Amino acid sequence: MQTTTTPTRYPEVSVQGSPRELGRQIGEATRQQTRGFCEVALQRVHKTMKVSRERAIAIAHQSMNFAEQYRPDLIEELQGTAEGANVSIDDLMLLQVRNQLTPDDDAACTSLSLQPDAGRCIVAQTWDNDPVLDEFTVVLTRRPEGKPATMVCTQAGLITYMGLSETGIGACVNTLPAPSRPVGVPHYFILREIYEAHSVNEAVESVSRAHRAIPANIMLATPQGPANLEVTLDSVHLLTPMAKEPLAHTNHCLHPDLVAINDKFPELIDSQPRKERIDRLLATTQGTVEELQAILSDHDRFPTSICRHSNDDPIYGFWQTVFALIIEPSERRMFISRGTPCSAPFEEYLLN
Repeated sequence: MQTTTTPTRYPEVSVQGSPRELGRQIGEATRQQTRGFCEVALQRVHKTMKVSRERAIAIAHQSMNFAEQYRPDLIEELQGTAEGANVSIDDLMLLQVRNQLTPDDDAACTSLSLQPDAGRCIVAQTWDNDPVLDEFTVVLTRRPEGKPATMVCTQAGLITYMGLSETGIGACVNTLPAPSRPVGVPHYFILREIYEAHSVNEAVESVSRAHRAIPANIMLATPQGPANLEVTLDSVHLLTPMAKEPLAHTNHCLHPDLVAINDKFPELIDSQPRKERIDRLLATTQGTVEELQAILSDHDRFPTSICRHSNDDPIYGFWQTVFALIIEPSERRMFISRGTPCSAPFEEYLLN
């Protein structure tokens, strides 16, 4: 009998050049992953809700108009990716708006940011989602002309995802249940511009100027220290730590102006306990990579723990922690577990 094992590292891709050339290189290098992701994207959405392809394409077209007004160069990059991977721009835009089709999804990601030493800020998270996405995931380094280099852990075909920039920005994301709308600038485009920021204020401005479709929580490591953005359709609420305390976030609003929203989402029952748990764990950490790996592997209230495992929930029980990340922008490195952090090693990736 022949057995196979999943590699512990994600494929690594590095590209450089103009927007169109960046995209073309990405499409050529990730053709298999991009085409595979395009083929299953809507099918996987249908595991939690039904939406016709016609409706999904309409949302993608309208959102592309908003995205082009926001960042026309990123649309040009996507067109290059479509050419390189031999897929349609419609299929690529469907990838960007997937979370607009399922705005109330039950992502249970847990994120944190802390500054253990002067000049060294860390951001980390568990990424809880559909495990089928593992095979489409890559670590992608972009070196665009005239803009900062970035390294992100992302599904092939997305304009960006979690990672870091040579400006000293590191970003993680998790779901923030709040009112949404189907059409607007896709979240990934906004995150892409955040990586070009040099400060918390510039990051807030990047988010604020976008006509947003969905709420989101964005946990940051910045040159100024830890910061968290609770993003709704109408506002960006900034959370920063008291003194040297760590920041942590699960899936409910923490800013005083937004906490009333939580009452509209009773399904957040497991978010509060996870927040309390990670706060307790962070209270005694020195901020070493090894300590953070252990925190992200925590199984309190298993299986809906910080390290999430599949369970018998009839809708979202197939979700689990697909990977976990620890990002140190000042060191230009990420540690990523390909699989649940309790079972997979954290591999190091460098932005050289």
